[in-house]
Amino acid sequence: MSTVISTLPRAKPSAGQTSGPWFAQLLASADIHLNGSRTWDIQIKHPHTLSRIMREGSLGLGESYMDGWWECPAIDQMMTRMLRARLHEHLGTPRAHLHSWLTQWTKRLPVGHSRIVGRAQYAFSNQLFAAMLDASMSHGSACWDEGATSLKEAQEAKMAQICSKLKLQPGMRLLDIGCGWGSFLRYAAKHHGVQAVGLTHSPAQMHSGQSLSQSLPVQIEVADFRHFNTDGRSRFDVVVSLGLLNTSVQSNNTAFFAAARRSLKKDGVLLLETMGNNQHGQLLQAWLEKHILGQAPLPSLGELSEHAQPHFVIEDVHNMGIDHDRTLLAWHQRFEAAWPQLRLAYDERFYRMWRYHLLASAGSFRACSTQIWQMCMTPKG
Repeated sequence: MSTVISTLPRAKPSAGQTSGPWFAQLLASADIHLNGSRTWDIQIKHPHTLSRIMREGSLGLGESYMDGWWECPAIDQMMTRMLRARLHEHLGTPRAHLHSWLTQWTKRLPVGHSRIVGRAQYAFSNQLFAAMLDASMSHGSACWDEGATSLKEAQEAKMAQICSKLKLQPGMRLLDIGCGWGSFLRYAAKHHGVQAVGLTHSPAQMHSGQSLSQSLPVQIEVADFRHFNTDGRSRFDVVVSLGLLNTSVQSNNTAFFAAARRSLKKDGVLLLETMGNNQHGQLLQAWLEKHILGQAPLPSLGELSEHAQPHFVIEDVHNMGIDHDRTLLAWHQRFEAAWPQLRLAYDERFYRMWRYHLLASAGSFRACSTQIWQMCMTPKG
């Protein structure tokens, strides 16, 4: 039997009161039932689940799922309903507020290597990403609005779209800051004859990407972009960064934009693609920062604009967040199919963490709570 209460609760339970009825009422306002029969309903498996979520906010929601305290077949649908109903505005707890304050404060601290390197892209093995991504190892949002029917086709459509925006020509020099496994470098070199250089923080990515790039004019280096080309002597026709700001704190200073500017010709173009939030305090933010992104809150569009403007004129902004919903679902499908082999290297808690990440993030993009912006910039307009 499901617990169904139809009206939004007026206030949180006070100390000593049970949180169950209040939380059930809050979920019901988003058409989510406790122990209901629909795919997006939450099945409670541990008696302290609700009090943990009330106490710890988004961290408690995600980590209690990782611990097996609740189940939900369609976490993406559940998260979409939660976000559209703005339940995160009612789940604020002293601990959640403290985490938010500490996050804002640590953004002012000096940037160290552990804060630059996002957990998801660098700490997990190539085996995981090879199973989840398409054969090109593209770790960004694909483009589905051109009729693509597979992840491979959608990723190729995305790279073709970027090349068209940049008007790539044979002989151009291209720099990719945060190139991952070099998928875009290879595509641009193969189809447009560019000379491509990529920067990554991961030796594993560099070795794998360089191996995949044999016979192409592609060079991948392990380098911190803040220390790359510091004298500005090496100039490129185009600079791209496809997802680096998802895993770094460069929304909080101008280091990234300064590095891109000194490496770009006066008439060159920067294409930046990054995830971002409409506002701070989103339902997934604290959990993502702890388990996936590191201490790197996703930037707002205003923050990106503020830190870009000393160096660039913003020419175009393209919101492709809805494409990433479908991309994440495709990654999740491949991850589930590969799990019988991956489980030899990862435990059950990791499985639940990664499943929650992919599906909850898809729900966040579907609700337009999280976005992906693709921005074109030039030094002088």
